[in-house]
Amino acid sequence: MLLATPVPAGAAVDPDSALHAYAQARLADGDGALQAAVANYRAAMTLDPDSIAIARRSFAQALESGDQALAVRAATMLDAEGILPRDGTLLWIGEALEKRDWAAAARATDRLEQEGNFAFLAPMIRSWIAQGEGRTAPAVISDADPFANLARRYVDEHVALQAIARGDLETAMPAARRALALRGGSDGAALRLTFAGQLAARGFRDEALTMLPDGSADFAAARSDLKRGKYPKGKRAMLSPAQGYARLVSRLAADIATDEAGVALGMRLARIATFADPTSAEGHIIAARLLTAAGYPAFGVAEACKAAEDKWYGPLGEAELIVALAEAGDRADAISLARSRAEQAGADAARQVQLGRLLADEKDFAGAAAAFRAAQAGYTDETMPWSLLLFEGSALEQGEQWDAARAVLERAAKLAPNEPVILNYLGYAQIERRQNVDQALALLQRASALKPQDASIIDSLGWAQYVTGNVKAAVPVLERAAAGAPDDPTVNEHLGDALWSAGRRYEARYAWNAAAIFAEGDVAERLAAKSREGLKPEYAAP
Repeated sequence: MLLATPVPAGAAVDPDSALHAYAQARLADGDGALQAAVANYRAAMTLDPDSIAIARRSFAQALESGDQALAVRAATMLDAEGILPRDGTLLWIGEALEKRDWAAAARATDRLEQEGNFAFLAPMIRSWIAQGEGRTAPAVISDADPFANLARRYVDEHVALQAIARGDLETAMPAARRALALRGGSDGAALRLTFAGQLAARGFRDEALTMLPDGSADFAAARSDLKRGKYPKGKRAMLSPAQGYARLVSRLAADIATDEAGVALGMRLARIATFADPTSAEGHIIAARLLTAAGYPAFGVAEACKAAEDKWYGPLGEAELIVALAEAGDRADAISLARSRAEQAGADAARQVQLGRLLADEKDFAGAAAAFRAAQAGYTDETMPWSLLLFEGSALEQGEQWDAARAVLERAAKLAPNEPVILNYLGYAQIERRQNVDQALALLQRASALKPQDASIIDSLGWAQYVTGNVKAAVPVLERAAAGAPDDPTVNEHLGDALWSAGRRYEARYAWNAAAIFAEGDVAERLAAKSREGLKPEYAAP
């Protein structure tokens, strides 16, 4: 690991040393060694405090690693040069709110509006500044605002939290219900805990209990504490403006992470949120999720552990910890924790599914199928989510229990007859086994009609046409699948087999070679044999 060399106090600065530290930082950055990169950026900034290039990289890496002091130091330098990235303004707002410098926070919010990127957050931020100043100025979203619909996604949560602090349940409860309607899964559960904690702190214990469904393992500790009166009370337990702001930025971070670029930005925003409120378990949960998604699972583990230590939010933190552990390569501990959570009283379907997917990844398909079956326990035939049946059917099929798998998949298809993913799985699994090929082809034709741009479904349909002897129809369909998924070895192998059968031998070998780039094990050996000897019955794709 590349480490920075400490600079003795008062030592003369050697420009070559700064360059060396910067080079080490860039190398570590490129290798994904974030801690080493940040250590070297910090040293490089000390050695050459006027370098814009070093400050740019230091700012980004400091946010990603959670080094608040380095982030502020680099941001100050970039801001002086007029080149601070727009998320730097969010950092300044958090800094001002932490220091209770309401005037500075207002100026930074003015700047936020002028810059445009995050201007839709301004009404919520100003409402927290007003609260800090002892005023009541709830966020108002103007219909004339071009980003009004986006801003409304966030406003109700903050209207509710601020109304709770004032004791205004008439405003708080409807706003809280609207906010919860927008949030599902872990984020929705965390929001319920936050509303419950704030309501209880203000003296509304009964209303707090209504926020937390009875019988759920995720809320068991919180409900127990509420019933026994064991929770923080009074003004000191209410959210400060900095904490309210941190929730806003965390929520934006989670929402924005819909693609690779969004994950990178979301990760930085999540860190800014934890700077503003380092005590927020919910903030650590979101930061853990995004750090793991961005390829920094060790940092994800660290953030998730902070949340897992919280009595109320701990169950939600554990769910993120499992993901981070698995991504960090510690799959045994991830499975152990997932199993213990799945065995707890009140464990919901999400816990069973998380365990099942981990077991499936480890090729314990029998264990995975059992977990997916356990996830179905709380549902009737009428309310059963088709996805749970698909999970179970997939595990059974991969575990070579085809008769049982087919029964489960057919049940899923009856529940969701227009769900292309089910039709595709059931149809393709039968084509692979050369069973009911005409019926399977019909299923795949329906799946393709429902989702015509899906490369996986296009491949399934083309392969079914090939297997049923319609090579002429299969080739253009498989060519379209390969165009949509050029890196998929299965798709390219299917295309190669079809091209060979159509007499297009050179193109067939090209397709097989493309498949071989990403193939492994038996598939790689089969492709190599086809490239050498051509398509023989024993080399045919399944």
